[in-house]
Formats: sequence, structure tokens, C-alpha cells
Amino acid sequence: MMNPTSSPTCSLGVVALLREDVACVFDRDPAARNVFDVLTCYPGIHALVFHRFANAAWRRGLRWPARFLSYVARALTNIDIHPGAGIGRRFFIDHGAGVVIGETAEVGDDVTLYHGVTLGGTSWTKGKRHPTLMNGVLVGAGAKILGPITVGANARIGANSVVTKPVPPGMTVIGIPGRVMRPETQRQLSPHGIDLEHHLMPDPVGKAIACLIEHINRIEARLEAQTTTETSQFPAKSIRLSEFRLNDIRLDGVACNSCGNICDQEGCAPSPSTQQHA
Repeated sequence: MMNPTSSPTCSLGVVALLREDVACVFDRDPAARNVFDVLTCYPGIHALVFHRFANAAWRRGLRWPARFLSYVARALTNIDIHPGAGIGRRFFIDHGAGVVIGETAEVGDDVTLYHGVTLGGTSWTKGKRHPTLMNGVLVGAGAKILGPITVGANARIGANSVVTKPVPPGMTVIGIPGRVMRPETQRQLSPHGIDLEHHLMPDPVGKAIACLIEHINRIEARLEAQTTTETSQFPAKSIRLSEFRLNDIRLDGVACNSCGNICDQEGCAPSPSTQQHA
């Protein structure tokens, strides 16, 4: 696990880090064909090259040169990484357009960001004000992670989510505001420990509707079975459906407590009492 206060340049040289950054592209982007293709056509790699040197200058107190390198990188790649941000090993920005990483942001090893991601702050005060992404985090396109929060290792942030609270390790977060939806046991990790299936997000609204439909089906099944049983107890005479009430066959918890009618069933005409409720 990356130490949020340390820099990977302390243990590895800039060139060695860049070699790892280029190599990891082939694990996470099937469109990558060869090293020359990656070095010349991937803005995420270009931005990272500038940032590695800008961060090294920033830590040596060369603040203006570091900021200028960051400015040039943003002009060329449309990726804005503050030179003070701590970026771990094997970091990959896919497509890259519109990515913003703030000054006090900390990014662990094997992290993947898609286009439009913002690691931003929620305050103008000095000190830690940007998020920390631990190892193996994947952030979908357009997601915003705001404030000095921690996103746990191997967590996934769904596209266009807005996350303002800490995320436990191995969880999936979607929505505005972000909600924790899926544990690590339900995810499919690649051999490298990275979950790239960020499009397979749970749908809480669809799940709620499915639960309601299932509940209605169970109620209708109980209603049909109990109606068939109880109607055999009535005398064999003609009973108008408008006079047949569910309260007479004791369907507590199934029939409507206010009217008790089956007027909403297929082939039934509304009774006077139902018309009053309607």
C-alpha cells in the first residue's frame, strides 16, 4: 500500500517509473499496439511524463519551473495535474481529456482514471484538501471525487458519480451523491488485480422496481389461491362480484384494508364502495 506522504520518486528514478507507466498501458488498453504507438499517441502518457519531472522539481523547491511544466502539459494534453500531487507507480489515464488532479491529491499504485475525472477540493483552506486514492482504484469517466477523503484499495467509482465521503476498500460507488453498492466478492478482477468492467454497475432503481413486481406477483398468487379455497365455502348460488368482498374471506395483509374489494382484478366491475374510494 502506498504511503500517502511518500513519493515513488524516492525509491525509483523518473525513467524507471515512466517505463512502468508505459508497460501498464498494454494490460489495461486492448487498443495499444506497440511502445511507439503508446509514446506518440497517448495523451495520458504525455501528461504523466511532464508530471514526473514537474513533481521532482516541485519537491526540490523549484516551484515555478514545476508549475510551468504542468501548464505546458495541460496545454498539450488537456490533462491538468498539479506538480505537487503524489502519483504512484503504473498510473494510467485512458483517453485523458478533462482530467484534473489537485495539489494535495495522492494516488496509489495501479490506479486507472478515465476521461473527465476530477480529484478536487471542497475548501479554500490550506493543507490537505484533495482525495487520496489507494492502490488499484478505478475511476469511471466523468466522476468527481471531492475533499480530503480516502478511496480504499481496489474500489471502483462509477461514471459521473460525485463522491464526497470515504469509500471502503473493494467497494463500488455510483450516483450523485455516491452510494456504496457492491462488495469485492461480487467483482471480477483481472489477473493483475484490476477490475476493468466499470460498465457493469448495479441499478438501484431497476432493482427496486423488480422487487416491487416480485412482491405484487406473490400477493396475486396468494390472493388467487385463497380466493379459490374460500369461495368453495359459499352456497352454490349466484353471487354478484360487486357483492363479493375480500373481508369475508379473511385476507389480512393482502386485501386493501380500506375497501376490501377485488374490483381491480381482471373481469371485475367496480363496486359502489370502490367508486367512492376512487
